Amino acid sequence: MIIYNVTVSVEESISEDWLIWMQDVHIPEVMATGVFSKSQINRVIVQGDSGNTYAIAYTCASMKDLHQYQVKYAPELQQKHIARYGDKAVAFRTLMEVIKEY
Repeated sequence: MIIYNVTVSVEESISEDWLIWMQDVHIPEVMATGVFSKSQINRVIVQGDSGNTYAIAYTCASMKDLHQYQVKYAPELQQKHIARYGDKAVAFRTLMEVIKEY
């Protein structure tokens, strides 16, 4: 399994709107692609941080599936995010391969 992790640092001024939009619009749109089997939104806890950093983890079966998402769906979905929030919500992405679940 592959975990596609999107970490987003969100400005305080938009944090409430961003969180609602992610839960009600963006994450459901990503899941509607059919590529991912589950998703999870998490708040990153860092001492001294404003509490406005989030990590959204999407799980898919393989790198092939993730590549399909990145080619067919990601550009449009990422553009919607940029159009709505610009540089007030800055994202970076990491990939993890699940070795074993306990």
